[in-house]
Amino acid sequence: MNHLALVAVVAEVAALRYTPAGLPALDIRLEHESEVREAGQLRRVKFELKAVAFGSMAEKLTRQPVGSRWQFTGFLSNTRNGKGLLLHIQHIEQA
Repeated sequence: MNHLALVAVVAEVAALRYTPAGLPALDIRLEHESEVREAGQLRRVKFELKAVAFGSMAEKLTRQPVGSRWQFTGFLSNTRNGKGLLLHIQHIEQA
């Protein structure tokens, strides 16, 4: 199963673009920061993640301000160059 749920802040939003098939697409960068318990100890976790949204989800995300906090759900794939992970956003909720 490939499913990710993540609370993150919208750190950067690229210009809305369109796929060759005419589907709206949006590239964004997310920032996450939290504390999790691992082996009985608290661990601080902080990272950035590239993400992409298509269709109505892309259009909805273009209206969200940088710095806004959301719960994102979707799935992970490789980036186009294969050097990293990319979250494909399928749903968002205000966090």
